Amino acid sequence: MAALSAPWWLPGGHLQTIWRKLATAPTLIRQRQRIELADGDFIDVDRLPAGGDNKPLVFLLHGLAGCSASPYILAMQHTLHSAGYDSVAMNLRGCSGEHNRLAVAYHSGCSDDVEQVIAALMAAQPRPLVVIGYSLGANVLIKWLSETGFKPQLRAAVSVSNPFSLDLCCAQMKTGMAYWYGRYFLRRLRTDLQNKHADLVRQGVDDEVQRIQQLGPLDGLQTLWDFDDAVTAPLHGFAGAEDYYLRCSSRQFIADTPVPTLVVHSHNDPIIPPQSLPRADEMSSLVSCEILPFGGHVGFTSKGQNDWLERRILRFIEQSQLS
Repeated sequence: MAALSAPWWLPGGHLQTIWRKLATAPTLIRQRQRIELADGDFIDVDRLPAGGDNKPLVFLLHGLAGCSASPYILAMQHTLHSAGYDSVAMNLRGCSGEHNRLAVAYHSGCSDDVEQVIAALMAAQPRPLVVIGYSLGANVLIKWLSETGFKPQLRAAVSVSNPFSLDLCCAQMKTGMAYWYGRYFLRRLRTDLQNKHADLVRQGVDDEVQRIQQLGPLDGLQTLWDFDDAVTAPLHGFAGAEDYYLRCSSRQFIADTPVPTLVVHSHNDPIIPPQSLPRADEMSSLVSCEILPFGGHVGFTSKGQNDWLERRILRFIEQSQLS
């Protein structure tokens, strides 16, 4: 496989990041499945069967403000389908185009939701499993790997552009060019919560409406840290943003990875500072860490090969089946 070499027209991390966001994604005919959760909420997943019953099922997790229709998810499912792998893309709570039923949403440590979805999939068809996570989804994935009861089914895992240290990433998005990424995420999260509140009011779900109203006004929130401290933390049982970041940052869980795991990251990621990444002595011997000079945040397009990332992940999955 060709080494990653940034195209002349995408020389920096910001451009590679934006390219992925705006990239043309393949059109896929997928099957939507709703999975009911123990707390009365639901998760929607999008399945793309390829007739690969003799191969592991590949499970994908999107990033912050993303969904199963994010270009990187569609591109990966397309590549997997072409190689004969069945895949399932999970929409985190409230990300499938329909507001979830409860005031709670998704966050960087929502590994219990992943466990419930995997349990439903394995109950319907037990089989080997490969998991891929991107950005926030990669953080959730590494945490889930350390906790899951489905370790015997796991064959491989892939973490792409994982923030690893949530506090450092949030601090990064308070200054410089990264500030605008933080503003984008803040605007998306605040709008999503306001729209869900209005939807719950229309439905007359008073208890859930009250839980959101108790958070107070959202207009004064200026940074992603502000949102996590005022909204994410209290909604999901954390004492504040600091407690949330401390308990959910996946850097502390990477040593417990139970299967061969590929970590793909770039030196020019505009959102994740280098000091966020785990040191070699913090990682399991099962982890292969590829820190590339180019790629941005979930970008990784290469000269003459826009699907470099998808090909790299597929090669890792196939090599894992031989070991």
